[in-house]
Amino acid sequence: MHAETISETTKDYYGTKRITAYPWEAMDGRPGYHVQYADGYVSWSPKDVFEAAYQPIDAMSFGHAIAALKAGHRVARAGWNGKGMWLVLVPGSIQLTVEEGRPLALAGVPVGTKFDYLPHIDMMTVQGALVPWLASQTDVLADDWQIVA
Repeated sequence: MHAETISETTKDYYGTKRITAYPWEAMDGRPGYHVQYADGYVSWSPKDVFEAAYQPIDAMSFGHAIAALKAGHRVARAGWNGKGMWLVLVPGSIQLTVEEGRPLALAGVPVGTKFDYLPHIDMMTVQGALVPWLASQTDVLADDWQIVA
Protein backbone atom coordinates (compact mmCIF):
# COMPACT_ATOMS: atom_id res chain seq x y z
CA MET A 1 0.00 0.00 0.00
CA HIS A 2 1.09 3.53 -0.64
CA ALA A 3 1.37 5.99 2.24
CA GLU A 4 -1.51 8.08 0.84
CA THR A 5 -3.79 5.04 0.76
CA ILE A 6 -2.88 4.01 4.32
CA SER A 7 -3.55 7.46 5.76
CA GLU A 8 -6.88 7.66 3.91
CA THR A 9 -8.04 4.30 5.31
CA THR A 10 -6.64 4.63 8.82
CA LYS A 11 -9.33 4.78 11.54
CA ASP A 12 -9.38 4.71 15.32
CA TYR A 13 -11.13 1.72 16.93
CA TYR A 14 -12.73 1.11 20.30
CA GLY A 15 -13.93 -2.24 21.55
CA THR A 16 -13.95 -4.87 24.23
CA LYS A 17 -13.63 -8.64 24.36
CA ARG A 18 -13.42 -11.16 27.13
CA ILE A 19 -9.91 -12.47 27.69
CA THR A 20 -7.94 -14.37 30.31
CA ALA A 21 -4.78 -12.72 31.63
CA TYR A 22 -2.30 -12.70 34.47
CA PRO A 23 0.58 -10.40 35.43
CA TRP A 24 3.77 -11.27 33.57
CA GLU A 25 7.02 -9.34 33.30
CA ALA A 26 8.70 -9.00 29.93
CA MET A 27 12.22 -10.40 29.61
CA ASP A 28 13.55 -6.84 30.01
CA GLY A 29 11.67 -6.47 33.33
CA ARG A 30 8.80 -4.29 32.09
CA PRO A 31 5.55 -5.04 33.96
CA GLY A 32 2.70 -6.36 31.85
CA TYR A 33 0.20 -9.12 31.32
CA HIS A 34 0.19 -12.48 29.59
CA VAL A 35 -3.06 -12.43 27.58
CA GLN A 36 -4.97 -15.36 26.10
CA TYR A 37 -7.89 -14.73 23.73
CA ALA A 38 -10.91 -17.01 23.19
CA ASP A 39 -9.43 -18.36 19.94
CA GLY A 40 -6.27 -19.45 21.80
CA TYR A 41 -4.04 -16.61 20.56
CA VAL A 42 -1.54 -15.55 23.23
CA SER A 43 0.20 -12.19 23.54
CA TRP A 44 1.91 -9.90 26.03
CA SER A 45 0.61 -6.42 26.83
CA PRO A 46 2.35 -3.62 28.77
CA LYS A 47 0.70 -3.02 32.16
CA ASP A 48 -0.52 0.53 31.45
CA VAL A 49 -1.97 -0.37 28.05
CA PHE A 50 -3.68 -3.49 29.40
CA GLU A 51 -5.19 -1.79 32.45
CA ALA A 52 -6.54 1.06 30.30
CA ALA A 53 -8.34 -1.45 28.05
CA TYR A 54 -9.52 -4.22 30.40
CA GLN A 55 -11.31 -4.49 33.73
CA PRO A 56 -11.75 -7.60 35.93
CA ILE A 57 -15.16 -9.21 35.36
CA ASP A 58 -16.06 -8.50 38.99
CA ALA A 59 -15.33 -4.74 38.81
CA MET A 60 -16.52 -3.54 35.40
CA SER A 61 -17.81 -0.20 34.17
CA PHE A 62 -21.35 0.13 32.84
CA GLY A 63 -20.00 0.11 29.29
CA HIS A 64 -18.27 -3.21 29.85
CA ALA A 65 -21.43 -4.57 31.52
CA ILE A 66 -23.44 -3.65 28.40
CA ALA A 67 -20.83 -5.37 26.21
CA ALA A 68 -21.13 -8.47 28.44
CA LEU A 69 -24.94 -8.39 28.09
CA LYS A 70 -24.60 -8.18 24.30
CA ALA A 71 -22.26 -11.19 24.44
CA GLY A 72 -24.98 -13.22 26.20
CA HIS A 73 -23.87 -12.91 29.83
CA ARG A 74 -25.98 -11.95 32.84
CA VAL A 75 -24.65 -9.02 34.88
CA ALA A 76 -25.31 -7.48 38.28
CA ARG A 77 -23.92 -4.78 40.55
CA ALA A 78 -22.04 -5.74 43.70
CA GLY A 79 -23.64 -2.68 45.33
CA TRP A 80 -27.24 -3.81 44.88
CA ASN A 81 -28.96 -4.57 48.18
CA GLY A 82 -31.06 -7.46 46.89
CA LYS A 83 -29.11 -10.66 46.40
CA GLY A 84 -29.96 -12.85 43.43
CA MET A 85 -30.79 -9.83 41.24
CA TRP A 86 -29.29 -9.71 37.76
CA LEU A 87 -29.85 -8.30 34.27
CA VAL A 88 -30.29 -10.09 30.97
CA LEU A 89 -30.57 -8.76 27.42
CA VAL A 90 -33.83 -9.88 25.81
CA PRO A 91 -33.19 -9.93 22.05
CA GLY A 92 -36.74 -9.17 21.02
CA SER A 93 -37.78 -9.85 17.40
CA ILE A 94 -40.95 -11.66 18.46
CA GLN A 95 -44.02 -10.35 16.70
CA LEU A 96 -46.92 -9.96 19.10
CA THR A 97 -50.62 -9.83 18.26
CA VAL A 98 -53.10 -8.08 20.55
CA GLU A 99 -55.66 -10.61 21.76
CA GLU A 100 -59.20 -10.15 23.10
CA GLY A 101 -59.29 -9.67 26.88
CA ARG A 102 -55.53 -9.10 27.23
CA PRO A 103 -54.15 -5.93 28.87
CA LEU A 104 -53.37 -4.13 25.59
CA ALA A 105 -56.85 -4.83 24.23
CA LEU A 106 -58.41 -3.69 27.51
CA ALA A 107 -56.34 -0.49 27.21
CA GLY A 108 -57.92 0.22 23.83
CA VAL A 109 -55.39 -1.20 21.35
CA PRO A 110 -57.45 -2.85 18.57
CA VAL A 111 -57.59 -6.66 18.74
CA GLY A 112 -55.45 -8.15 15.97
CA THR A 113 -52.90 -5.31 16.00
CA LYS A 114 -49.40 -6.70 15.37
CA PHE A 115 -46.17 -5.15 16.57
CA ASP A 116 -42.54 -6.12 17.04
CA TYR A 117 -41.18 -6.83 20.50
CA LEU A 118 -37.90 -4.87 20.49
CA PRO A 119 -34.67 -5.74 22.32
CA HIS A 120 -34.51 -4.55 25.93
CA ILE A 121 -32.95 -5.34 29.30
CA ASP A 122 -34.89 -7.25 31.96
CA MET A 123 -34.03 -7.56 35.66
CA MET A 124 -34.49 -10.67 37.76
CA THR A 125 -35.93 -9.39 41.04
CA VAL A 126 -35.34 -10.71 44.56
CA GLN A 127 -38.84 -12.26 44.33
CA GLY A 128 -37.84 -14.25 41.21
CA ALA A 129 -39.82 -12.20 38.68
CA LEU A 130 -38.56 -10.52 35.50
CA VAL A 131 -39.29 -6.83 35.01
CA PRO A 132 -38.14 -4.35 32.33
CA TRP A 133 -35.15 -2.43 33.69
CA LEU A 134 -33.92 1.12 33.23
CA ALA A 135 -30.50 2.27 34.49
CA SER A 136 -30.19 5.00 37.09
CA GLN A 137 -27.37 7.55 36.93
CA THR A 138 -25.75 5.70 39.83
CA ASP A 139 -25.85 2.44 37.82
CA VAL A 140 -24.37 4.13 34.73
CA LEU A 141 -21.47 5.64 36.69
CA ALA A 142 -20.72 2.58 38.85
CA ASP A 143 -17.60 0.42 38.47
CA ASP A 144 -18.87 -2.55 40.48
CA TRP A 145 -20.61 -4.42 37.64
CA GLN A 146 -19.87 -8.12 37.43
CA ILE A 147 -20.70 -11.09 35.25
CA VAL A 148 -23.09 -13.50 37.00
CA ALA A 149 -22.43 -17.20 36.53
